[in-house]
Amino acid sequence: MRIIISGAGEVGTHLAKLLSRENMDISLMDENQERLGDLEANYDMITRVGNPTSIHDLRDIGVKGCDLFIAVTPQEETNITSCLIANRLGAKRTLARIDNYEYLLPENKQFFEDMGLNHLIYPEVLAANEIHESIDNAWMRYHWSLCDGALELCVIKVRKGAPILGHAFQTDFFNHGRYRVAAIKRGSETIIPTGKDEVMVDDTIYAICTDDNIEFLREQTGKQKLEIKNIIFYGGSRIAQKAAQSLSEDLNIKIIESDRDLCVKLSEKLNNVLIINADGSDMDALKEEGIEDADAFIAVTDSSEANIFACLAAKRFGVQKTIADVENIDYIPMAEGLDVGTVLNKKTIAASYIYQMLLNASVLNVRNLTSADAEIVEFIVREDSKVTHTKVKNIGFPDGATIGGIVRAGEGVLVNGDTEILPNDLVVVLCKSDVIRRLEKFFRD
Repeated sequence: MRIIISGAGEVGTHLAKLLSRENMDISLMDENQERLGDLEANYDMITRVGNPTSIHDLRDIGVKGCDLFIAVTPQEETNITSCLIANRLGAKRTLARIDNYEYLLPENKQFFEDMGLNHLIYPEVLAANEIHESIDNAWMRYHWSLCDGALELCVIKVRKGAPILGHAFQTDFFNHGRYRVAAIKRGSETIIPTGKDEVMVDDTIYAICTDDNIEFLREQTGKQKLEIKNIIFYGGSRIAQKAAQSLSEDLNIKIIESDRDLCVKLSEKLNNVLIINADGSDMDALKEEGIEDADAFIAVTDSSEANIFACLAAKRFGVQKTIADVENIDYIPMAEGLDVGTVLNKKTIAASYIYQMLLNASVLNVRNLTSADAEIVEFIVREDSKVTHTKVKNIGFPDGATIGGIVRAGEGVLVNGDTEILPNDLVVVLCKSDVIRRLEKFFRD
């Protein structure tokens, strides 16, 4: 598969590195040679200095006949224009990074398709959606509804005293069939557990269950419910704006932003949010604005370091729920180790969205688990797929992959070794990031 990426910023570079490991034909273009650096020498990709809206430069990089042209520069207009030109020059599919939410509305999808723009992505909106999910289920680190809500993925840090601790998965303790621990993050290691494994103190578990069993899972992991009423955002970024707009109007939301001009714009845009012009890294300012009464603190400035340390400070003030936007991927393990709370990363969120389009048609959805080297993948089972020929325990998945659950006729079902998968089932698989492509053959007919 031949893919051209325009824009060697954070999203474009991360995506190019990710795809270069998949033995794909990757070309990365940017107007600035410094951004391209030595990527070509260190990764299996071609880099080219060029203008993404130049017909000459797009032809020169070989856009004609490429399978996917991806435009993820910081400028929306450049991305849209370059995709339209790439389409006219023969690119099979195009994708543009945008910052206008109106373009994502369902009624506008066909409009852009007719123009030759097949896919649109707004990473900040995807990140804001994750914040919303995290606030709605504040006792978890992360929460995602899978397969239109038929199954739930709950990511939970397990503390001392939790009932789930000290029981091997093959024991009767786990015979209830009400949730399945599909993965464990222990330190820097991601474990796909076997029957002999058990949950240890300070493990982060990735459990799959149905909605009616979430409360049971909470009790088993020793967690208390968190009622979120007062929220403070540190930074008035687009993530903060989109998240504040999507959260319930019953919540008391403050945004602390040091840029006075931005504060004026935010106050005009967000009617139900209190905008405060202050330095969110100033402890006295945080105390003055009621940090000790906050139920959740969400740091989404442009600085990963500032976000991490602000969340640590918020924890010292007694804030139960903290969320940090950590865009430097190298900092994510550190943030997890420091117990920051929920960690967001736009690059990995956007890359998962794009990556799913490059997989077999049997793949419905891919979610990157920011805090683990793992993905959640939703597969549709076709007639005569390999997985329908035997019981789950005999399928022979590669190491680093496990089935968390299936959805049959709209109902979520957890699996065990004797489960048989049928055509048209939706299958939820949790796997290491480098295993996805090896799974495709199991779901092809």
